[in-house]
Formats: sequence, structure tokens, C-alpha cells
Amino acid sequence: MLRHTLRLSLPAVLAAPFLLAGCFDNQRDETSASPDADERISVAMLQPPRSGLSPLSDDAFKLSRWSNAETLVRLDTNSDPQPFLATEWEQVDDQTWRFVIRDGVVFHDGTELTANDVVNSLTAATQAAPKPRILDGVNMTIEADGDNAVLVRTEKADPLIANRLSSPQLAILAASAYGDDGRVNPIEVGTGPFVLKEINGTTSATLDRFDDYWGEPAAIAGIDADYVSDGTARAAALRTGTADVVEAIPVSQVALLDQALVHEVPMPRTNTLYLNTQSGPMADPGLRAAAREAIDRAAIVKTVYEGRADIAEGLLGPALAWASEHRTSIGDRATPTAPEGVEITLATFTDRAELPEVAVLLEQQLTQAGFKVTQEVREYAHIESDALAGEFDAFILSRATVLDSGDPVAYMYSDFACEGSFNIAQLCDPAVDEALANASQQPTGEARRQAIIDAEAAILRTDAAIPMLHERVIQGESARVSNAERDPRERMLITEKTAIDTDSES
Repeated sequence: MLRHTLRLSLPAVLAAPFLLAGCFDNQRDETSASPDADERISVAMLQPPRSGLSPLSDDAFKLSRWSNAETLVRLDTNSDPQPFLATEWEQVDDQTWRFVIRDGVVFHDGTELTANDVVNSLTAATQAAPKPRILDGVNMTIEADGDNAVLVRTEKADPLIANRLSSPQLAILAASAYGDDGRVNPIEVGTGPFVLKEINGTTSATLDRFDDYWGEPAAIAGIDADYVSDGTARAAALRTGTADVVEAIPVSQVALLDQALVHEVPMPRTNTLYLNTQSGPMADPGLRAAAREAIDRAAIVKTVYEGRADIAEGLLGPALAWASEHRTSIGDRATPTAPEGVEITLATFTDRAELPEVAVLLEQQLTQAGFKVTQEVREYAHIESDALAGEFDAFILSRATVLDSGDPVAYMYSDFACEGSFNIAQLCDPAVDEALANASQQPTGEARRQAIIDAEAAILRTDAAIPMLHERVIQGESARVSNAERDPRERMLITEKTAIDTDSES
């Protein structure tokens, strides 16, 4: 048994704070002389909630970033599971796991956490429609094992159960959260250091410090979160001091800001060129190799991303710090074949503004290498089905490389296995499938990480995918803020350790 304890002119930008005065419902009093513990923090969020902050939707990540709702398990920087609301766990057999529940935890509504609450929350997730994506393909039942433990059983062996239970969509909430109609009300039902007090639709949310938190008490009195979808407006909020912490500042706005307030966070997202291995010119491994050799990654990073991205060494980037430690050179790669004017179609979509720009540079680079390139650019909703059907020779995609479990095997299987559901490259390679199967069977830890890198090498050896760069997100923090989290997985932002220095200038 295993036991684990678009750019605007400067005048328009300068005008933005005045236009946005109404966006921030909870302006702080700059003349306040309150001690740190009475200070509140203002946060400008990228997107408004889509489902009323339901923890069974993607809105769960907001609750997590505000340290409001907590899970049984959390992940460390290597994506290994660590204790949270569960203090320990063991794998009883191939399909059963036992989790011991932390004593002394009080929900925001005053009730105490029990095993039955865990059963209630996790069962609600398994019965939700749609189910949280972390449970795609997973049939799971949960039952109490005494007052302080639960048994989690799966239909098939799954070494990632502990990782799955770290997903914010599987947060444990008080019984009062769950209505008879299946809706989940997130007000005052979490266990985190901040209690959600008010939801103002798609405008803002208010949280206060929870004085009965089971862990270290929060250093600040509360969080005032505003949803500001316009990137120029978010940057203006940081520059003027309207917001203390700002999500996702556009690259185009960074030069207008005090660089000391700007922090780049590597994302587990890779900009990749997928090549059609089944039909068309790119079915020739030599031509795929020629495309691989033609790409100037540094030029793309410098020109399109203004240097604020990382040149790709593999499918997995610096957001997964362990990847580079396990990676070695890839041998047995195909020798490039001269394209000699072969015609190819290069496609991408407009929804991510940088991708059409990447396509322009790639067309130039591939043309210089001898290809004759035709571009196809549409909205994602109008191009996805054609991409999955293999209608293009090459497709540029910005792809998240870890899903909610913090583990990249699901992404690799989806994109590169013979039976993968998102196999744009139309790849079916026995060596790749074998490597993916081996990785999927390994328990979390060093053996699994090495197997993942071995699978990455098997995929790259086919030249079905040519990773170009790893994206970063730019987070803004005012000078008076300390200990805001810079989390590549975007699960954490304001924690109990986040503080306000009242002696610092805003």
C-alpha cells in the first residue's frame, strides 16, 4: 500500500481609468491608516463567471484563486499530490483509495467537516450534468468509512485518483450548498481562509477573512474582486492603483507600466504546429522533417510575443519544471527532404489574436525552405471540425498541456494516440501508443515523470507535432502587495499569506 502524508493610443489608455470608475465596486480608501490586518485587497479578474460561481463549473477556479473553496488534495510544483482537507491516503487495491479527513475543519456556515460532507460533495460532482471535466471517462463512487475517512472506488484502475481530487471542481462544500434542484450556492459554504459573502452577478464578488479557518489566518481582511474583461482596462487599473492584483495583462500594455509591477508566469500551454501524418504531402516523414528544420522559433517569440514567451525544447515547457531535468536528445529522426515547391495548406484560427500573426511568419519561413504555402484562417468554431478531419496539411494550435489533474498524459493521449479524440495530426504510431500506455500506468512520482518524457520523445520523433514556444501570462501586482501567488496552473492567486504593506506607495 502506498501512503502519502488590439492596441489603443496612449490618450485612450490614459482615459481608461475615468471610464472604468464604475467597474470597481469596492474602491479602497487611500488615506486609511488601518493596520495590515484591516486592509482589503482589490483584484481585477480576466473573465466574469459563466455559471454563477458554481464550483461544479469552470468558475470553480475563481473560488480556488480566492482561497475560498478547498479540495481534499493539492498539488506541489511537480504536480505531486499533497495533503489538504485530507491528511493522508492509501491505495487499498487497484480500484479503491482511502482518504482520511482532517479534524477541526469548520465550514463557513458554521458546520463541521465530516466524511459525509465529502461523500455529498464528490457524489454531487459525479452526478452533475455536465460532469466536471476531470471526471471525463471516470466512473467513481464514494462512501464514508467511519466518521473521518472515505473510500473512493473507480470502475478501472486509476493511479491519478489523488491528483484528480485536487481539481477545484471537486472542492468540498457544506451540505447547505446543495439545493434540491441540483444547483449549488457557493455563498458561505467553503472551508478556506476567505468566505464568499456577496456575488454581484458578472460584475464583482466580495470575500471576507474567515476567522475560524483551520489553518493560518489570512493576513488581510478581505478580497474585492471585479471582472474586467478589457485588457487595456486591467492594465490601467494597475497603473492607477485602482487594483492591487491584476490577471492577464496584454503584452501590448506592458511597456506602459512600471516594470517592477509586472510579473511573467510560465503557462502549461504550448504553441505547436501539427502536421498531417496520414494524407497529403506531410504524410512524408522527410517533408515533416523539412518543416521542423525550417521553423525559426526565436523569430516568432521576438516578433509576435515581444520576447515574452519561451522557445520550446519539447511539448512540455518550464511550467513543468521537472520536464527539462528528464529530457535527453532525440535520436532516429527522419532526414529532411527538399520540398521543391510542394503545395501545403497552413491553417489556424482567429480566437487567439497571436496565432494569425504566427501563421504569417511561418508561411514566410516555410516558403523560404521551399514549400508553397496557402493559408486558411477562420474562427475556431468554424475550423475545428475540418482540423480534426485532417483537411489541412499543417495546423497551428495553442494547446494546454496539463489538464485538471496536473498531469500531461491525458493531453498526449488525446492529441497523439491512435484512438485520441483530438488527433489533429492523424497520428497512429505503435511506438507512441506503447509509450503512452506505459506512462498512463505509472504511479505519480519520478517513474511517471520519466515515462512521460519518454512518450514526449516518441511523439517528437515522428515530427507529427513541432512545438514552437511556451506561453506566459503576465500578472500585475501593486508595490504594496506581497505574497500574491504566481501559479502556472492558475489555481492560486490570493492566499492566507498574501499581505498589504501600508507603508508602501500604491
